[in-house]
Amino acid sequence: MDAALKTKILSQGMNPDTVAQQIQHFENGFPFLNITAPATPGNGIKVLSDKELRHYLMTYPEKASKVEVLKFVPASGAASRMFKDLFAFLDGDGDLSKSAFVQKFMNNIENFAFYDDLNEVLEAEGSSINLKLDTKDYKGILAALLLDEGLGYGNLPKGLLKFHSYTDQRRTPAYEHLIEGIQYAKGKGNTVKIHFTVSPEHESKFKVEIDAILPALEKEHGCTFQISYSQQKKSTDTIAVNMDNTPFTEDDDSILFRPAGHGALLENLNDISADLIFIKNIDNVVPDRLKPTTVDYKMAIGGLLLEAQEKVFEALRRLESQQDEECVSFAANVFTNELGGKLPEGFSSLSEEAKSAFLKMKLNRPIRVCGMVKNTGEPGGGPFWVMEDDGFQSLQILETAQIDLNDPSSKDHFNKATHFNPVDLVCGTRDYKGESFDLLEFRDMMTGFITEKSKSGKNLKALELPGLWNGAMAGWNTIFVEVPLITFNPVKTVNDLLREEHQ
Repeated sequence: MDAALKTKILSQGMNPDTVAQQIQHFENGFPFLNITAPATPGNGIKVLSDKELRHYLMTYPEKASKVEVLKFVPASGAASRMFKDLFAFLDGDGDLSKSAFVQKFMNNIENFAFYDDLNEVLEAEGSSINLKLDTKDYKGILAALLLDEGLGYGNLPKGLLKFHSYTDQRRTPAYEHLIEGIQYAKGKGNTVKIHFTVSPEHESKFKVEIDAILPALEKEHGCTFQISYSQQKKSTDTIAVNMDNTPFTEDDDSILFRPAGHGALLENLNDISADLIFIKNIDNVVPDRLKPTTVDYKMAIGGLLLEAQEKVFEALRRLESQQDEECVSFAANVFTNELGGKLPEGFSSLSEEAKSAFLKMKLNRPIRVCGMVKNTGEPGGGPFWVMEDDGFQSLQILETAQIDLNDPSSKDHFNKATHFNPVDLVCGTRDYKGESFDLLEFRDMMTGFITEKSKSGKNLKALELPGLWNGAMAGWNTIFVEVPLITFNPVKTVNDLLREEHQ
């Protein structure tokens, strides 16, 4: 890297060494991962029996009441992609017959939770939704919904849009996450801790929304909320490059740095101090009538983690005090039976000291339990067994881009995958001495993504850091658990709110 480029990078507050590594990633690409098998029920995915589910539902509340529990909600994304088709119509000729998506929206407009708010905006202009529909002024309706002079939904985050209608209120996803938090994320001191990652321009709006809700919820449910916020760190942005891998420069000659995807939130997660951390995306919420199943399985995966962690901690304490055959055997059983780990070939012939060293290294890591739903064709990551560089197999959540579909073996494993990752995690990020792990040490930097974008009419390549639940957690101990499909109800487009699960 020449001195002039280094100076320019420093002047923009970025680290030249980090940027040099990023440019190397653009030049060399990322290797595909070596899949040995899909994780399936009985081979990497645990299916809870009715008895096990009842056990966790009985034991979790008491265990949770003795530890710090926190719910981590990535909520920084703007909702603009939800309204992509509506924006396209707004920019078009207004012919409803050309857009089945907008037809569906208009035909069902009274079923959206934001209907009354939208009608109020139009009434303030001397109109109404019905009048606009009668005069076929569909653009007028969409302008009132999307643009800042109306409801401004096109520039708000998903977390602050009205999603669900109740007899006496309309709730946003942020509100629904508070309700969920009361039901399964109540920890020590009867406290519900929820952390939202937000965009800088939206943080004050989140605070206004949530501060207005909390007093009544705390009074009704007899609990205390601790709400915190953080923003994706500017230092995690990655350089954009031209198609020849040279830095992409703006019109003012500055270098373009871009947000590096949800993997950048690992640093936010690393700053969190709690014993048990649930992670769930902002848009995956349902009305109260459908919450019981979600709550049951959240309690189940939380209870499973706490029990597995107790045994892991006991194994590590025993290995620390002595390394005899009994202690090693106990630790090996914890690794294979509680965590589902696979011992390497030849393990039985190792010395007790070598076995102990291996088990300490494998057990003393952050732990996560991930809910997995049966694959119904949704795009996104799935659970697989992966052969690591050290010759050991581990359970990983992989995106399709990380799999070499030109390799017959990898493609076969991919085609035989049965489950999908709905971003339903609970994490233990403290070690057996009660100290927080440095989560950055367990990230695999060779699992990033390169995507093609454009800016100002020019093509560019962008770099995403290892995904938060993908390569960012590659070195964690992982337990996959099958959860019911009803626990996964994301809202990708505004018309998804018309699905029965959101009505």
